[in-house]
Amino acid sequence: MPTLHVLRVFCGPGGQCGNQLGVVLDGPAVAAGQDRQAVAARLGFSETVFVDDAGTGVVDIHTPSVRLPFAGHPLVGTSWLLSRRHASPALLHPPAGPVPTWQEGEFTWIRGRAQWAPDRLMQQYASAEEICALPGPPPGEGWLYAWAWQDQAAGRVRTRGFPRRGDGIIEDEATGASAIVLTAELRRALNITQGKGSQILTRPGPDDTVEVGGRVTLEETRTL
Repeated sequence: MPTLHVLRVFCGPGGQCGNQLGVVLDGPAVAAGQDRQAVAARLGFSETVFVDDAGTGVVDIHTPSVRLPFAGHPLVGTSWLLSRRHASPALLHPPAGPVPTWQEGEFTWIRGRAQWAPDRLMQQYASAEEICALPGPPPGEGWLYAWAWQDQAAGRVRTRGFPRRGDGIIEDEATGASAIVLTAELRRALNITQGKGSQILTRPGPDDTVEVGGRVTLEETRTL
């Protein structure tokens, strides 16, 4: 049976919080298509990654309901795990395209494009307190990233993420793709606190890309 690694990605200082992620390093052991989608739905994480080729960084990303061409916290987490189980990859290859990845101290970084995460609404609120007080997803459909400045001069932002897909993921604790979109819109480096206390760092990259980084920890390893 394949092994499942459960990570937490974009942890806060000290390793608290972070968004859970399932990673199956032996992706070929799980048939592509409906079988993988069924596994992702059963696990119930916001995303599950199947690594099809660890050497070349080919990966397949699924939510409980859809296959994704690109996602931030799955790629950051998978890069961190591969760097500890195999030779550190310089590139990951999700369907969207090649994604550079590297380590800087305790942070794992990737570089992506805002257009790889389309149809995400960035909704600004007046204060971080309003973000924290949201009882749940605001009415509406489609991915919503609620954000407010904590300290605009310092680039500190408070956010919460609501997929609003109807697949059981009510709130995403930490999402790199939405952080990339927000950074592309604001055109500046950000230090983001999301959810209950996850931390995401971002900065504009070359050629209209955005770099996103965070801490990763291994929560458990079990049989899939």
